[in-house]
Amino acid sequence: MTATRLLVANRGEIARRIIATARDLGWETVAVWTPPDAGACHVAEADHALPLEGPRSYLDPDALIDAARRAGADVVHPGYGFLAENPVFARACESAGLVFVGPSAAAMETMGDKGAARRLAADADVRCVPGAEGPFATEDALRAAAAELGFPLRVKAVAGGGGRGLRRVDDIESLDAALAGARAEARAAFDDDRVILERLVAPARHVEVQVVADSHGHCIHLGERDCSVQRRHQKLIEECPAPGLSPGLRRELGDAAVRIARACGYTGAGTVEFLVDGAGDFYFLEMNTRLQVEHPVTEMVTGLDLVKMQIQIAAGEELPLAQEDIIFRGHAIECRINAEDPFNGFRPSPGRVGMFVPPGGPGVRLDSHLFSGYTIPPHYDSLVAKLVVWGNTRSEAINRMQRALIETIIEGIKTTIPLYNQVLANAEFWSGNVDTGFMETHLRALLD
Repeated sequence: MTATRLLVANRGEIARRIIATARDLGWETVAVWTPPDAGACHVAEADHALPLEGPRSYLDPDALIDAARRAGADVVHPGYGFLAENPVFARACESAGLVFVGPSAAAMETMGDKGAARRLAADADVRCVPGAEGPFATEDALRAAAAELGFPLRVKAVAGGGGRGLRRVDDIESLDAALAGARAEARAAFDDDRVILERLVAPARHVEVQVVADSHGHCIHLGERDCSVQRRHQKLIEECPAPGLSPGLRRELGDAAVRIARACGYTGAGTVEFLVDGAGDFYFLEMNTRLQVEHPVTEMVTGLDLVKMQIQIAAGEELPLAQEDIIFRGHAIECRINAEDPFNGFRPSPGRVGMFVPPGGPGVRLDSHLFSGYTIPPHYDSLVAKLVVWGNTRSEAINRMQRALIETIIEGIKTTIPLYNQVLANAEFWSGNVDTGFMETHLRALLD
């Protein structure tokens, strides 16, 4: 495929990130923007920019495809969020003669269905979190499955993601309320209220493996990331490599991720997520069929450009590297900086940014769409920057992140920077003794 013009079906820092790599490849870029984003950086930086009608137009496949046609684009990159994991959008792009930068719609559908993904992983000889996938003929059948599985457990939306449609259940008495809440949230977010049940694996670490695969049968992994520092299933801090894993466990996780990607016929960049318990046993959790927010930590450690690899794979090229060619150097950490007030229940803090001063120095990267005078709209996700650092060792990376957080100045709004200052000073974080319950356990003390 000879492609010359790429439309970014997204906004904010990820739109800027994609535009930068596309231009490095010599491609023309097309931005789309809604009225709240009229003065945004991605609009100014693209070669062409087309307006969309309303704040939610980033979720409108027809509007995005029409924009691509009008701009003469032949490739569409969805970034993450919005329509990035939407098989309907992927198929619509294909029907319109556009190349979609991502996996096939069929792979999205398989891995987006949590029950189907569990069955595929099991067939690939990867252990899943113990659970019951349904479909459940009646509510009584679901309750019986829950009782047999045992408590605590999680009710999980079949089409869920980002913590939506997910509820913890500690006993049979609280099951009905959890079911109602999970289904209502899933119905609103995904138009699908089906659920599965999974045993709660705790304490456990959330470890994910980055995979890339081309259309010529090649699939490799680029190591793992630890995403255990999270609040309400939303990741806050990610690092690569995951601390404390043995070389054997790292190999097993990487091999399992590749088997799953091959089993679903995956192409492009994706992430296979696992829970790792205290005994070192790991369980398949789900697969994200897109670029992850935390992809920069993998880039910092491998020296590879994941967006470049995505685009090249979508263009039909073979992977330029084999598994044995991947070299991991040092340690990287990412803090997601959100426009939220951690001292006020993480209340969103949109508004006008006063002074904005990014950090600098060796091993520091800031992916952001902020600038002094920019007004953060209330319509979108609160992520405003991703601060990423690299060090020769984990301790050097932590020290560097502490320094970079101090250097980062964002006036006029509240951000999560003060919380990260406290997390990075925590002795358990320093030791790598972190699991998915870390924030729940320490949040009150961190904010005092």
